[in-house]
Amino acid sequence: MTHAAAMLETYPADLGGADLQKLATCIQECFSCAQSCTACADACLSEEQVAELTKCVRSNLDCADICDTTGRVLSRHTGYDANLTRAVLEACVQACKSCGDVCAQHGEMGMQHCQVCADECRRCETACRELIATL
Repeated sequence: MTHAAAMLETYPADLGGADLQKLATCIQECFSCAQSCTACADACLSEEQVAELTKCVRSNLDCADICDTTGRVLSRHTGYDANLTRAVLEACVQACKSCGDVCAQHGEMGMQHCQVCADECRRCETACRELIATL
């Protein structure tokens, strides 16, 4: 069981029939993606052709911030606002898609850190889409 799942299971109030497994998975994926994107941006800055990776670094940092925020919003349940949650999840889907696309291109050029990041972005994007479907 993940830490997010354990916290959700111990929440003292009713979570309104939320799919706890999808919620826990999405929280974990958001934080994992934020870490991957931060590490990928740092790795890009260490590449010899760093000037060519400006868009990738920017995309990584934007995605990391949005994923981190999404994970934190999803971790709070008191005073839940479904419209806000949906909007944050949709922003996360877009950030992950954009970042994943940019990183996948660099991954095809041999930058393994970008491929790892692209794969994580895809997992997070999927988890967010699956959670949106349950709202």
